[in-house]
Amino acid sequence: MARRLASFTAAHPGLSLSAAANLLVDEALRMSEHPGTVFRDGPTGRRAGLAGGPDVWEVVRAVKSARAAEPDLNEQDLLSLVANNTAVPIRMVRIALSYWANFTSEIDAQIDAADDAESMAESAWRRQRGLLAR
Repeated sequence: MARRLASFTAAHPGLSLSAAANLLVDEALRMSEHPGTVFRDGPTGRRAGLAGGPDVWEVVRAVKSARAAEPDLNEQDLLSLVANNTAVPIRMVRIALSYWANFTSEIDAQIDAADDAESMAESAWRRQRGLLAR
């Protein structure tokens, strides 16, 4: 186990052995509290995801978007809309929402970061299009 922890720490620069151990214990407890969630590495760091599916923040953003577009839908219809639009089963959408309810600021920050990155990418694309236009 010590060798595996050292390997994990080496793959995550900036983490000490004790910080890596704390992180992994915290993630294991979260997965125990929210069955169906997993943790994965990515360009923005480690984040919660659905087993075999998208990141939790992606599902929550889809729910927020669906609610904004269809404010009068009841809960079941909202979940069905999100499930149909994302190909994520309702059961997994509920897992993502449960995780979000417990770790709201973490998931909201990930949504905000994704929104900012998309906005910056779109602005760069528009500038490029402007430079190429006649």
